[in-house]
Amino acid sequence: MTVRTAPTHELGAARLRSVRAMLDTAFGGDFSDDDWDHTLGGVHAWAEDERGIAAHGAVVLRRAIHRGRSHRVGYVEGVAVRADLRRRGLGGAVMAALERVIDRTYAFGALDASEEGAALYRARGWRVWEGRLEALSPGGTVRLAEEEGNVLLRPAPGRDLPDPAAPLVFDWRDGDVM
Repeated sequence: MTVRTAPTHELGAARLRSVRAMLDTAFGGDFSDDDWDHTLGGVHAWAEDERGIAAHGAVVLRRAIHRGRSHRVGYVEGVAVRADLRRRGLGGAVMAALERVIDRTYAFGALDASEEGAALYRARGWRVWEGRLEALSPGGTVRLAEEEGNVLLRPAPGRDLPDPAAPLVFDWRDGDVM
């Protein structure tokens, strides 16, 4: 199955509806409108078969401040494989496409891994962020202690990951910040 990539605006309304429906099903109804909003506006990687969307993921721009410098981060969202096609390499193929985007566009990649997905990402070289996580909220900087240990990072080639001795401070967004 071929994995294709394109920015959100090139997917078209029908394909976007199909992606959303697959994500809703794959996440067992625990994929909110805010989660969907976080998935839009970047580059999507997906595979389709005669039944529709088989696998999907997206990488979107986020900003993270570390040691007084703002970094362009490729944040991975909406990664799922349809239940009948899991454990066949489609998740890895989607991630490979997203990692190519990250490598050519961002200082590093980041994602918030579910328990089910963490093994895939770690096997691909993503590393758990061992430092403090914060976000720039409308009321000021807040700690995201509940997210610590769930966020994984991947450096772009020739770049180092941030130093975990200093916090990584992400931009704010509605819904789940990470």
